[in-house]
Amino acid sequence: MWYRSPSFILDNQEQEKFLLRQQLDQQNDDVLNPPPPPSMSEISIQNPNPNISAYYQTRAAHHAVVTSDWLAQAQAAVSGGVTGEDTVEKVEEDDRVVEKGESVIEEFNSWRKQPDLAEAVAAIRALASVIRSSKATTMMELEIELKKASDSLKSWDATSISLTAACDLFMRYVTRTSALEYEDFNSARSRLMERAEKFGEISYKARRIISMLSQDFIFDGCTILVHGFSRVVLEVLKTAAQNKKSFRVFCTEGRPDRTGLRFSNEMAKLDVPVKLLIDSAVAYSMDEVDMVFVGADGVVESGGIINMMGTYQIALVAHSLNKPVYVAAESYKFARLYPLDQKDMAPALRPIDFGVPVPSKVEIEKSARDYTPPQYLTLLFTDLGVLTPSVVSDELIQLYL
Repeated sequence: MWYRSPSFILDNQEQEKFLLRQQLDQQNDDVLNPPPPPSMSEISIQNPNPNISAYYQTRAAHHAVVTSDWLAQAQAAVSGGVTGEDTVEKVEEDDRVVEKGESVIEEFNSWRKQPDLAEAVAAIRALASVIRSSKATTMMELEIELKKASDSLKSWDATSISLTAACDLFMRYVTRTSALEYEDFNSARSRLMERAEKFGEISYKARRIISMLSQDFIFDGCTILVHGFSRVVLEVLKTAAQNKKSFRVFCTEGRPDRTGLRFSNEMAKLDVPVKLLIDSAVAYSMDEVDMVFVGADGVVESGGIINMMGTYQIALVAHSLNKPVYVAAESYKFARLYPLDQKDMAPALRPIDFGVPVPSKVEIEKSARDYTPPQYLTLLFTDLGVLTPSVVSDELIQLYL
């Protein structure tokens, strides 16, 4: 129910302009025949388990749903062993070219296999590859091809907020230059490619920028509570440890996928004092905490965030005890959404195993995330700067105009 937001009206206006331009171009150029978007059957092949959101499948693959084998590896790592299985060679973007017949979904999937690369950045690089490999001969044809590729990526997993936001922002950033209307096609295409490469580079470096901005807020002797496995928060704490700051970390277990176990393992590798908490012990331990650090799956127009299930209740407890709640999130996660309550967004379902049989008549809540309103957040650390929740709507307008 984000139809009440001002930017939704703005989006409708932009959509009408795009459709009008498309109709005019088709009338003036009968030769124009852009390729159709991938069919829903093709999309479903890429996501073979429709009962579980691809959003959660990606998290499970990259953040390691805990198994007995993984626990054994984690124990070895803490005791001094080195696990190199998660290391993936970085592939230079300039060397990647979409092969003839390879879809944008396949290109996206090849990028997102890298654990350190965010899903949204993988989408940005896949869209950049569309420009590089396009056979379009006019700007309108190229723009339509880009939009169809963007729509295909968004349809691939409608529950992923960052994926949708990144595709929308890419289209805005790459195509919103008046110079394209006055240049010849080859020059305009080169300009598009430059902007696409720049946007991809900015997005890739966002995590590092956020980690530097947040250092002034981490002081010696502090205790930080984290929830889930956020690669941005991990980068923040890694930087603090490299800067020789003395702090300790409380990690929630993060059931049912226990992402807190992996985060605590990463802290142990850095020789940072860390304590693992069961999720229900947050209120019990909050008086020892100096600040809460969480990531975000999406930052919405109100200044609130959508994140891993349990973030909302942690923010409530922290707020009641006057503890600051800091959010680390890249700007490509800024989404044009305006949820009014917890059920006002598409659920991202996840499997839940209680370890014992559950009667068929018992209903199980399987949503993987919740919504935290802005009044329970203190600051947001982004690659755009350190923002208060009230400023987010202004930044969104600037991003999407």
